[in-house]
Amino acid sequence: MTTAGAATDTTDVVVIGGGLEGCATAWALSQAGITDVTVVERHTVGSGGSGKSSGVVRCHYGVSSLAAMAGRSLDLFENAAEVLGEDIGFHQTGYVVGVGPENVDALHASMADQRAVGVRTEDIDHAEVQKLWPVADLEPFGAFAWEERGGHGDAYRTAQGFLTAARRGGVRLRQGTTVAEIVVRAGRATGVRLTDGSVLAAGAVVLAAGPWSVPLLAAHGVELPITVHREQIVLIDPGQELGPVPVFSDLVSLQYIRPESGGELLFGNSDLAELEPADPDHYSNRATEQFIELTIDKVGTRLPGLADPSIASTYAGCYDVTPDFNPVISLAPVDDLVVAAGFSGHGFKISPAVGALVADLVLSGDSSVPTIPARDFRLSRFAEGDLLHSPHPYVGAGQMR
Repeated sequence: MTTAGAATDTTDVVVIGGGLEGCATAWALSQAGITDVTVVERHTVGSGGSGKSSGVVRCHYGVSSLAAMAGRSLDLFENAAEVLGEDIGFHQTGYVVGVGPENVDALHASMADQRAVGVRTEDIDHAEVQKLWPVADLEPFGAFAWEERGGHGDAYRTAQGFLTAARRGGVRLRQGTTVAEIVVRAGRATGVRLTDGSVLAAGAVVLAAGPWSVPLLAAHGVELPITVHREQIVLIDPGQELGPVPVFSDLVSLQYIRPESGGELLFGNSDLAELEPADPDHYSNRATEQFIELTIDKVGTRLPGLADPSIASTYAGCYDVTPDFNPVISLAPVDDLVVAAGFSGHGFKISPAVGALVADLVLSGDSSVPTIPARDFRLSRFAEGDLLHSPHPYVGAGQMR
C-alpha cells in the first residue's frame, strides 16, 4: 500500500505512456464518452518504441483473437483521414507471406481461421507472386497467402493522430512528465505520483508504458514478464526502380521486406529464436556488422534479381517481449488498474483494437467483441502456464503467429 499525498489534479482516467497503445486508448475512451482523461508521457508522444516500429500491417495470425484485432484495426487505417482527421501515412501495398513445403498445411489452416473472423486472405500462386516481386527467387516456397488490404504505415504519425483526435475530444496531455509510482490504497489504484512529488488522482489507471511498465507493477508485487529485445532494421537501396511491390514476409529464410516511399527497401529479421536483451534507455541505434552481413545474405538469397543493391542506413528499436510473444491487455491484480504492454512487435498493426479493448476493460471489465476475448490476453496466463499460442504453428518460425 502506498500513502498518497495531496493531489495537484484529478482525472477520471490517467494513461501512463504516450506511445501507440496509450494514445489509442485515450482516443477510444473519448469515443466512448470518457473525455476526462489525462495521458502522462515522460518524453514526447511516440518517442519510445512506437517511433521505431517497422510499420508492417497484416492480419496473418494463427491466434484468432489477434487476427480479429488486426482486421478491425485495418478499418481505421483505411479511413484514418475521415475518422481521426489526420493522414497517418498508411500505404496499402498488399501483403504476401510465403512458407516452405513443411508449413503448407499450417498456412491453410491458419488462413481458414482468419477468414472465420473476417480477414480477407486468399491463396496466391508462384506465378502471381513472381509478378509482384519479379526480382525474387521463389523456388523454395510451398505456398503463399495474399492480403490485398495489407501494407505498411507510420507508427509515429499514427500515435500523433490518435492523440490529436483525442485532445479534440477533451483528453489532456502532459509531456515531459515521469510517473514515479502508481498510487494504491486499500487494493485499488487511485492515481499516480510524479517524480516531482505531486499526485494525479484518478478513478482508474491504464499502464501502457512498454518495458517501463515492469518496475511500476513490481513495486506492488505484480510480475510482468517482459524481456527487452533490441530489434535491428536495415534500409537497402535496391539500385533500380522496383515499382509498387507489396510487403513480403518470407517464412523460409525468416525475414520481411517492405518498400519505403522513397524507393528503398526495409529489411527486418523474423528469426526471434534468440533475443538480444537490451536496456531500453541505453542501446545502440545502429545495426551491427554481423547483422548487416545477415541482411546481405538473406536479402541476396531471396532477391537475387536486384541489379546493384547497397546498404542505405540502419537503425534499431526495442520490442517488449513476453514468454509467448503475445501482448498483455489485462485487468491487474490491483483494482482499477489496466495493463497494456508486452506487444512483442505486434503493437502497431493492432493498436486501434488495443485501444478499444482497454477502454472496454476500464468501463466494464470485459471485451465487448466476441471474437476478441479478454481472457486471451490476461496477465495471469503466465502464472497459470496457459500461454497464448497458435493452434497451427509454423515449423522453424514459432514467433510468427
